[in-house]
Order: sequence, then C-alpha cells, then structure tokens
Amino acid sequence: MKKLFCSCLIIVFFTSISAQQSIYFPERNATWEAKSPKDFKIDENSLQQAVQFAMENEYSGSRDLRIAILKGFEREPFHEISGPTKKRGGPAGMILKNGYLVASWGDVKRVDMTFSVTKSFLSTVAGLAVDEGLIKDVSDEVSQYVWDGSFDGEHNSKINWEHLLQQNSDWSGTLWGGKDWADRPPREGGLDDWKFRKLNEPGTVMEYNDVRVNLLAYSLTQVWRKSLPAVLKENLMDKIGASTTWRWFGYENAWTVIDGVEVKSVTGGGHSGGGIFINTEDMARFGLLFLNEGKWKGEELISKSWISKATTPSKPNPNYGYLWWLNSQGERHMEGWSDSLFYAAGFGGNFIMVDQEHDLVVVTRWLEPNKIGEFMSLVAEAF
Repeated sequence: MKKLFCSCLIIVFFTSISAQQSIYFPERNATWEAKSPKDFKIDENSLQQAVQFAMENEYSGSRDLRIAILKGFEREPFHEISGPTKKRGGPAGMILKNGYLVASWGDVKRVDMTFSVTKSFLSTVAGLAVDEGLIKDVSDEVSQYVWDGSFDGEHNSKINWEHLLQQNSDWSGTLWGGKDWADRPPREGGLDDWKFRKLNEPGTVMEYNDVRVNLLAYSLTQVWRKSLPAVLKENLMDKIGASTTWRWFGYENAWTVIDGVEVKSVTGGGHSGGGIFINTEDMARFGLLFLNEGKWKGEELISKSWISKATTPSKPNPNYGYLWWLNSQGERHMEGWSDSLFYAAGFGGNFIMVDQEHDLVVVTRWLEPNKIGEFMSLVAEAF
C-alpha cells in the first residue's frame, strides 16, 4: 500500500456550496488569473515555505521512468514495461484558492506521466456512463454488459461494477498478458501460493491491483463502444478547457474490436507503462471541476450524485471509494484535515485530494512521497 505514494500529486479541497458561487474558471489557453494570498487571508510566508519545501524535496527515483518503474516493481514475477513511458521533469505544482492561482512552481505546462492518478479519471468515465444510463446501476453484475467470457465462472460471474471500482472484486484471470495474482503479490509465499490462493468473496477484501483496474477500463470500453480517451475528451476535458497535449495510453497489445473497428483499451495507471500523460494546468482544471461538485461555469459535466458515491467509504477499506482515496478515519487518515477530504494518488509522487472545508486545489508533482505529510502540514499552516 505504501508504494502508492510514489508519483504525482493533485490535491483538491472543497468548501461549502455558498462559497462555490465565486469560483473562477479559466478559459482555454488563457493565462490563469492570479490573486495575492492576502486576498484570501492566507499567510504568504507560510505558503511560500510550502512551495520551497516541494521544490527542495524532489522524488528520489530516476527521472528516466523506465528505470523507476522496473525498480519500483521488481518483486513482481513476469513484470515488464508494455506501454509508453516518458522521462519526467522536476518538481512542479499549482495552488488555487476559489479557482484563482495563489502559488505555482516548476514547469506547469510540461506533460508528464501521472501513473495511478489515472484511476480517478477512469472512475469519472464510469460515472459518465452511469449518468448517461449506459450502466443502469453499479450493483449490476458486469457479465450483464460484458459477455465475452471475461466474467465467466462461479467467482468472476459474481463481480459487479462497484467491486471493480472499489478494487475488491478479487477477479481471477489474465488480461493483456498480465496475471492478476502476479500484480503486487504478498510478501509471504511464492508463485504457487499466489497462483492457487483461495479467492475472496467479491466485495469483502480490498486489494490494489492494476490488472483488475485495466479490466474495468476494458469493460467500460465495451459499454461506451469507443475509446475511453475519446469519451473523456468529448464529455469532460474539452468542456473544462483542457489543452490538446494530454494523452491516455494502453499497452502495445491491448487492442479490442468494437463494431468492426480496432480500439485501444487503455490502462488505469503507468504500472507497466501507459496511463494518462498530462500537464499540471490540466490536472488543476480537473481538480477545479470536482471542487465545484461536477459543474463548470454552471454546466453539470459529472453528476453530484456520482461524486458522492465515488467518495463514499467502501466496507473493506474506509479509506477507499471508487478509485479515489478518502481521508475518513482509518490507516490513511491525515490529521489536521477534514474527513471529507479525498484524493487521487499515483507512483512517483502525484496526488488529487478534496476537502469541503477549504476552497483549495493543490497540484504538486514529483514530491518525495514520504514528505507529503510535511508538505500538507505547511499548506495547512498558511490557512
């Protein structure tokens, strides 16, 4: 579980609905409007200390992310890089208050990998499918929608959409060459122990597993009947004024046929390459959308009801919702921040967090993961 704090960081904080009336939304390609921290009674010196801390505590892994990936997951049998990668930049970030820029550092227009931050984008694509009625209910068994054998068998046939979204399905199988049991195996035992383990009843045990997240992406591709990057672009990213530079990749062999056309099935992270490659400003836009409960300039792009479901604690893990981490009481609770805070997290030091007690969006990239708590404490001091 600790490995999850190894990537990019997007942190999003929410306030009350009344405060959201004054949120600023940047136009496409516009210079982000800045305001002085003093305009929001933010201590400028404390805020600058947080920024300086982020710049001085860069993630210690190699900037050549192929090296970082292989080293970070060297315990996994058969692990290899199967999708695109990109050498990363240095520390970068933005801090927004009510949508206005109050601090920034590094190259915020540089496109970098986001690793498992991608999972929260994938969750959002699932939410769009529910909002559109393509998925009637997350309690529906996935086999009702995907009948190609992926969910055959006594165990896999029980799995519903919520199980996949909460990472507690314990789906068993192989996808794009990846074996479910070989992804982040336990520290105890060996190949036979992992391969022939007793399966957990779906919905009872949370296990972070990219193969199963990639299965969710594949299943959603079947439901949408087109590529998920196109779905995300048309329904959300274009509407929030995102740049044209972000990309969402899958593995080299991850092709499926939809209506006679080959379509790439994307990944939910960069564990073996792939996932969403994006700049800091576009990440901030995504955070700002969630800050405003799914609305952008008054237009609802993702429903408030979906965001509520996505940020509701799961029974097996109170710190996890629908591919979003939660600050509710549990092992990952961050002291000093509201229980309503939620966030996306990925390998190498990238995150997205949400707290309704603050009208704040913080995007920080390539911060040493074990320093995130200190950084957040410094941000808190500024308020």
